[in-house]
Amino acid sequence: MDTTSFLGIKNSQEFSSNALEVFNFQYRNNEVYHEFCDFLGIVASKVKCIEDIPFLPIEFFRTKEVLSTSKKPSLVFSSSGTTGSNLSKHYVAEISLYQQSFRTGFKLFYGDVREYCILALLPSYLEREGSSLVYMVNDLIQLSDHPESGFYLEDQDVLAQKLMRLDSQGVKVLLIGVSFALLDMAEANSFQLMNTIIMETGGMKGRRKELIREELHDKIKLGFGINTVHSEYGMTELLSQAYSKGNGIFYTPPWMKVLVRDTEDPLSWHPEGRSGGINIIDLANLYSCSFLATQDLGKIREDGGFEILGRFDHADVRGCNLMVL
Repeated sequence: MDTTSFLGIKNSQEFSSNALEVFNFQYRNNEVYHEFCDFLGIVASKVKCIEDIPFLPIEFFRTKEVLSTSKKPSLVFSSSGTTGSNLSKHYVAEISLYQQSFRTGFKLFYGDVREYCILALLPSYLEREGSSLVYMVNDLIQLSDHPESGFYLEDQDVLAQKLMRLDSQGVKVLLIGVSFALLDMAEANSFQLMNTIIMETGGMKGRRKELIREELHDKIKLGFGINTVHSEYGMTELLSQAYSKGNGIFYTPPWMKVLVRDTEDPLSWHPEGRSGGINIIDLANLYSCSFLATQDLGKIREDGGFEILGRFDHADVRGCNLMVL
């Protein structure tokens, strides 16, 4: 099948057609997913719409090699976690699919990356190997071709001075950072930024007290002197990202879709406006699994956007965890 057909999706009908094709491909070629579908009693020939497709709990990425190809993975992305814990591992057979997905997605939401100076404040990610976020941001930094684009680890004073100088010069800056580092920087400085986008990637990583998104954004806005905080929604198990340009409302690129499942019955769906478990279709995940049940709680809006409201209290997704162990 055409590995890049997802990039040309223009409407919901094309999305559904592509999703069903990918489902059948992955059912035939992904041993873990095939076994999961059989366990649920899913008959592939009876899957006629995306609501019929079973969603694999992302916990499987902690214990299984989720692959839909015999190709040797070119790269393995891994999640963050405590020592001794099972980390999620995403075996990526075609890194070009990831590159095309995040490059095209960024362009759809933010335009030409060459228009930006990209400053990355991702200490907790840079300190370990296998971060898909670091891979993406590093690629965008290289593509931006701005002489001052780059990563910053702990020297926030240098970053603060550079940020104020670039912003005052009218340079379009994208500062992308993990939540705790952005908070540290906001509290240590008093900015009034006019030409800078602040994008948080979530996560206190045990460094600070967890905050609800509204409180987090209020603190960041106050410290940086800005009106809105952007957000990136992604995870190790995905090859695509959703973006929010304010108020915590995320939107997906055309090859990605969010559905909300009933937390008590993971095979049932909630309509717009009702909160439940977040399921994601990511058609860029062609050679792993495109249909994932996450541990996030959220709801879908009428305009197609979605909100993240929190996470499940327990790691296992009720009703779908029997094969994980």
